[in-house]
Formats: sequence, C-alpha cells, structure tokens
Amino acid sequence: MTDQPDILCIGSVLWDIIGRSDNAMRQGSDMPGRITRLPGGVALNIAMALARFGLAPALISAVGRDTEGDELIAACQLRGLKTDHIYRSDDLPTDQYMAVEGTNGLIAAIADAHSLEAAGDKILRPFADGSLASPYGGAVALDGNLTLDLLSEMARSPLLAQADLRVAPASPGKALRLSPFMQAQRGTLYVNLEEAGLLCQTSFSKSQNAAEGLLARGAVRAVVTDGGNPATVGQRTGLITQHPPAVLVTRVTGAGDTFMAAHIAAELQGAAPDAALTQALAAAAQYVSGETKI
Repeated sequence: MTDQPDILCIGSVLWDIIGRSDNAMRQGSDMPGRITRLPGGVALNIAMALARFGLAPALISAVGRDTEGDELIAACQLRGLKTDHIYRSDDLPTDQYMAVEGTNGLIAAIADAHSLEAAGDKILRPFADGSLASPYGGAVALDGNLTLDLLSEMARSPLLAQADLRVAPASPGKALRLSPFMQAQRGTLYVNLEEAGLLCQTSFSKSQNAAEGLLARGAVRAVVTDGGNPATVGQRTGLITQHPPAVLVTRVTGAGDTFMAAHIAAELQGAAPDAALTQALAAAAQYVSGETKI
C-alpha cells in the first residue's frame, strides 16, 4: 500500500453483528441461523470493497481505545486499509451495528454510531495538522453517520473544495443529512429509491424519476438504486439507466456499499459512465448472491 491513499473513506467504522437465517422471517420470528461479527460500517464497507477493486483507501473515523477498537483496527490493517488517520478516543466505546436477515431480506437493524457522532469534527484533525493535503483534491467517500452539522460543514468547507465528493446516507432514516450537498451543489449522491423520495419530500416509482427529482432540487449528480429493479445515474447532461443482473439473494447488509465502491472504483480507473454503472451493478449482484468473499 502506498503512503498516499487513492481515496478517503469518512464515516462509520465499527463491528457488524449479523444474524442470518435460511428461512423467510417476519416481525417476532424465532428461527435457527448463524450470528457473525465482521468489520463494518458504511465507510469501512466501502473501503474494504475499494481495496478488493485494487484501490488503496484510507479511513477517517472514530474508534474507541478499547479491546474491540484494537481488534477492529487490526482487522482493517489486515485488509490493506490505511488507519493512521482514525481518531482513537479514550472515553468513547467502539461503535457497533446489529441486524437480522432472512431469505426475504433485512428484518430489523440497529446502528449504534453514537461515538462517531460524539467525536464530531475531531475526526477531521488530519486536514488541520498537515497529515493530509489541504485543500484535499482527491476522491472522498462520505457517509450519513456523521452529524448533520458536520456534514453541512464539509459540504462547504474550503478543506474539501477541490475534492471529488461521493456521499451516501447510512440508512433511509439519515437520508435528510445529505441535504447540505444538494444545497451547496456538491458531490455525487448515492441513494436508493426510498432515500431519494425522502430527500425530495415525495415518493418515486422508479429510479429514473428519482434521479430527475434530485437534480431538480439541486443535486449535480445522483446515482439511484432500486434493489433488483433498474438503477439510474443522473446528471445535468442526461440519464443512464440499466437493469441489474438477476441473482438469488442470500444477503443484503453491505450491498449498497459494495455498489457504491464498485462504481467509484470503475470511474477512478477510467471507465465510461455506462461501463461504470454496469460494473457496479454486476459487483452488487455478485455480493448479494454470496459469491463475493468478505
């Protein structure tokens, strides 16, 4: 791994605790299955996928100076990720995410990213102390686990004025945190159909309409996915819409992060817009089918 990262991944770095059953589930179901603990969080999921696609990412986040945090940092380094810029807190615990999945998809999830939120702008110290170039001119992946105040600051910060910003909400419940990037007309937004509707205060039936809606409300570029339905890349020069490959879904947590990482990697490696979308949809399909190792 080179000293200079290909991209900064800013946001949640935590432990994913995932329970999966080989049965369809509903609220209140009690089923046999497997429970795993894996490195996760939107920023970390994106970084791990970017590394699989041949890039050298660096993480900017908050991780506790506890046993769980030490194990998490070691797991990140084992996967080839640069961790030098992570803020290590003495009094905040390492964050975690818990989800339950069945063959019919995600049943429920709880994201405990309170330490990242509490750390606030302390995670941006590498820009201020000279560890990273300022203003930063490379690619940056941001996730909505950061506070609205911090995201608003970053949307307008001179520290990132020259950066290629790629922004995604951590969940539909945090979709509105992307509003500052629409208002500042900065960055590429990666959202699903529900998140696009929340940002536009309406609902959409397909990704093309959602992309058009986001552009009309100020977004300069938007990538909208809709599960197994067509996805759309929208920008002011037009729309690109493609169908994802049809696969058997065996997992869903992290699929959106894999799609975003694959799309970013393809574009950074010089792929044309239509080819980048094709590669991203193929990578996401491979991931949800269980063929991608994590």
